[in-house]
Amino acid sequence: MEFSNYLPLPLRGEHSIFYYLLLVVLAVQVLYSLGIGVLFFGKSSGEKRSNACYGLLLISFALTLLHYWLVLAGIYERYPSLYFIPIYFTLSLPTLLFYHVKLRMYPQYQLRRSDLKHFILPIGQIVFFIFMFFSSMDFKADYGRQFFNPFYGALEQGLFLTQFFAYIYFARRYVVQKRKNLRNKTELRKVFYARKLLQVLFYVFCIHTFFVLTDFISYQFWDLNLRSVKVFAALGILSFAGILFWLGVYGFQILLWGRKVLNEG
Repeated sequence: MEFSNYLPLPLRGEHSIFYYLLLVVLAVQVLYSLGIGVLFFGKSSGEKRSNACYGLLLISFALTLLHYWLVLAGIYERYPSLYFIPIYFTLSLPTLLFYHVKLRMYPQYQLRRSDLKHFILPIGQIVFFIFMFFSSMDFKADYGRQFFNPFYGALEQGLFLTQFFAYIYFARRYVVQKRKNLRNKTELRKVFYARKLLQVLFYVFCIHTFFVLTDFISYQFWDLNLRSVKVFAALGILSFAGILFWLGVYGFQILLWGRKVLNEG
């Protein structure tokens, strides 16, 4: 059973010490982010639903990075039965970020039926991966990554990029709206930190978008697979890890001194 055609990173050939160093760095990032994410569920201060969204955001991001780690380490090639293991949550990340900010700015907000539309793609992606994971090996091998697949392929990556930018924009609108006519120092601090979260996130996500679009354009127009270039593939996955790194740093700061600085709870 051959799965290498569907895996987006170079696996074969000799690997230098930098390859193994990259695996270590990514593994540490995954474990660190999972730990911070779990701690957010026990956070006693702040809005509980907002904390839960941020915890899920970190955990989902870390598991998605773990998916790339398994690809990079060649685990799927050695154990093809693990292919489509449901740890890939790209379409959940924008929604979780948005609701973390929205509920943090407006803790009195009650979820409505209209909010369900934001969860259609995330739930669809989860169901897709669960279905594929328990499908036969032949079906997995024949299906692989499809261009127009909204849950795992080029279309999915396009949805991920556009949704992430869109939800950053919408989340920022809630921050700006909250800032208007606000005089309470505690609330002003919350607005400031939420704005800082989104600002830095926007810039690091632009870097990741550059790598994704460069790879896509090069392959579609010049038939040049940049992911076969180990340096480019490493920088691409590091750009994704960089987003998670910032989310983890921000989360650690909030857990460490957020209650004292923001006077939450």
